Amino acid sequence: MAPGMDDIVRLCKQRGFIFASAEIYGGFRSTYDYGPLGVLMLRNVKEAWWRSMVQLRHDVVGLDAAILSSPKIWEASGHLATFTDPLVDCRNCKERWRADHLEPDPADPEGKLHCPNCASTDLTDARAFNLMFKTFVGPVEDEGSVAYLRPETAQGHFVNFLNVLQTSRKRPPFGIAQIGKSFRNEITPGNFVFRTREFEQMELEYFVPPAEAPKWFDYWCRERLEWYVDLGIPRDRLRLRPHEQAELSHYSAGTSDVEFQFPWGWGELEGIANRTDFDLKAHSEASGVSLEYFDQAANERYFPYVIEPAAGATRTMMAFLLAAYDIDEIGGEARTALVTKGHLGAGGQAGAGPAGSDHHV
Repeated sequence: MAPGMDDIVRLCKQRGFIFASAEIYGGFRSTYDYGPLGVLMLRNVKEAWWRSMVQLRHDVVGLDAAILSSPKIWEASGHLATFTDPLVDCRNCKERWRADHLEPDPADPEGKLHCPNCASTDLTDARAFNLMFKTFVGPVEDEGSVAYLRPETAQGHFVNFLNVLQTSRKRPPFGIAQIGKSFRNEITPGNFVFRTREFEQMELEYFVPPAEAPKWFDYWCRERLEWYVDLGIPRDRLRLRPHEQAELSHYSAGTSDVEFQFPWGWGELEGIANRTDFDLKAHSEASGVSLEYFDQAANERYFPYVIEPAAGATRTMMAFLLAAYDIDEIGGEARTALVTKGHLGAGGQAGAGPAGSDHHV
């Protein structure tokens, strides 16, 4: 039985998976705490990803980079200039919305956008809103002490590229993997833990010779889709969707999303992007430190291209819960059960249990 969002939210509260944060104070919008079962399941998701992406591969090493970071990183990466969403205000009810998430009013002959809260079409013009959380380091709050909470873990991989290259003695193709918190000041968070301002990412930056980028992009698209299937999500509830040209980020030569069929429709679990050599070149230029790779065999220098599979740990956990949700009947009484063919039960270790066996949580 496919659950609705109310079903899964109720289940998470009753069984101790996920609680609203600061609930005794009325909650704090878009923040959640993971309870006794939830913290175990989330840990299993991350451990399964780490085992698959790092421990079982000879070509990937790990990293844990800082959350607070220099503005110079985000200026070089383009986040200060381009990491924005279009923001509009409703003049009638004073709510704020992402303009690209609003639908035209079918009753309006001009097809104007309307407010989802009060249906008014009296909206302000869209203005760019930067999604990064800004803070200050030290006792003085001035421009010289500005810092940002990272909106993605990926930049830590790029600014540490030389450190990892020199200490691990890897050479392209090779990857750097990281699991960690990221922060985005979303205009309209929602759908439970699907879109929140604080979330965990599981990201791999895979550095390859430029000519091999298309091959590795296809490889990681297939590899990542199968990871979800192998862990118990039905294949018919997953799809791989290539981005249209207008959707591509400023650094991407091609992106495909692994999407899951949520109660509200298809939603992204993971994006696989061909980031080209944009990041290494940008940080080389901004820092004055060359991040080129020297290939001794070919006697040439080049900036590796980067293939990036980037998954959301909390979204992935939510997808496993939804895929496992079932209603069975014992003695004429209906009960809710979580049944999966994979190995991500709330207890034990990821990968435990016989292949193909059913697990009730």
